[in-house]
Amino acid sequence: MGANKPLFDELEQKEVEITQPFFIGERPLTQMEWSAVMSTEPSRFKEGWSSGLRPVEMISWLDAMGFIDKLNQIDVEEKFDLIGSWRLPTEAEWEYAARAGTKTRWHFGDEDNELDSYGWHAGNSGAQTRQTGQKKSNPWGLFDMHGMVGEWCSDEARDDRRVHKGGSWFTESESTRCAARSTAAPDKRSDGIGMRLVWAPL
Repeated sequence: MGANKPLFDELEQKEVEITQPFFIGERPLTQMEWSAVMSTEPSRFKEGWSSGLRPVEMISWLDAMGFIDKLNQIDVEEKFDLIGSWRLPTEAEWEYAARAGTKTRWHFGDEDNELDSYGWHAGNSGAQTRQTGQKKSNPWGLFDMHGMVGEWCSDEARDDRRVHKGGSWFTESESTRCAARSTAAPDKRSDGIGMRLVWAPL
């Protein structure tokens, strides 16, 4: 994980071993899913019949943790005959999932000429989020890993800031690379940051 030539808050490229199994959501958490658990609609882009299928945004890292706490109280059933719980991905898990077995800047290569086929970013989003799952998935069947909304990770960065990955609808292509990394205060809310769930066996 990481970049050969790190920018801003990015990490130097290094090899990381993920030792525990996890299941990651194929799409970012939607407004409909957030509302079903929290009975609130925090997102900026919530107008129109399809808004429930857009990613939830305007949620802080603390808000995301509150959602996960409540979801784990509601959903206590075993999955795949395993006992586990919901959580945010670690930064390493997120990047592993985004890369889908590749080592290039994006899973599809080192140039951004195919980015429009896989993600919503400043060049094609029309200055808003879109319904999840409208672009091509990566080789592991995961949608919207490049752009759309940045996704909170569990990791703490410097000065108590928290990591979010993936870029967003208003960022340029460089910010949507697999290794791209941003940090924000845990109480920061932005219409460019949302979340993706992980379920992991205990």
